Amino acid sequence: MMLDKLHHLTIPSHINNIHMVERFVEDLCDYYNINNNYFGNILTAVTEAVENAIFHGNKRDISKKVYLKFEIKPEGYSFKIKDQGDGFNLDTIPDPTDINGDFSKTEGRGLYIMKSLADNTIFHDTGNCVELIFSVSSITRQMSDDRINTYLKNIKSKQDAAKPKNKE
Repeated sequence: MMLDKLHHLTIPSHINNIHMVERFVEDLCDYYNINNNYFGNILTAVTEAVENAIFHGNKRDISKKVYLKFEIKPEGYSFKIKDQGDGFNLDTIPDPTDINGDFSKTEGRGLYIMKSLADNTIFHDTGNCVELIFSVSSITRQMSDDRINTYLKNIKSKQDAAKPKNKE
């Protein structure tokens, strides 16, 4: 596992590496103070995207990698999951909610889960990269640090104001 400043993760295409993805998401959610209401959606959608990359994109080829990238964008928290496969055409994947469809096939269910849990799902390149965007209304790490620092400064100011002045 390669982890760089909590923003990048690269794993070999093996299902046993999903725990690294789970830890990556947990660490990011902890660091950026993302509340539990969003954590479950993020974790489920991201791990589903990684499983799709391992099974469908890289065809379980352990010599191929899955790349995860996290960044904060104006529209929300972005997770990009990219595999080394050929990609796919989204229009050829059946809608698993179609009542006239073949329910014995599981094709499309993972995509449906990702689209349902993320606020925005964007397919890049040839379909071998999916971006999941979560419009999270939580306090970011920087906002949290700023609030704590402001609070501490206010306390110090009040303490300084309460100190008796030296008369010269």
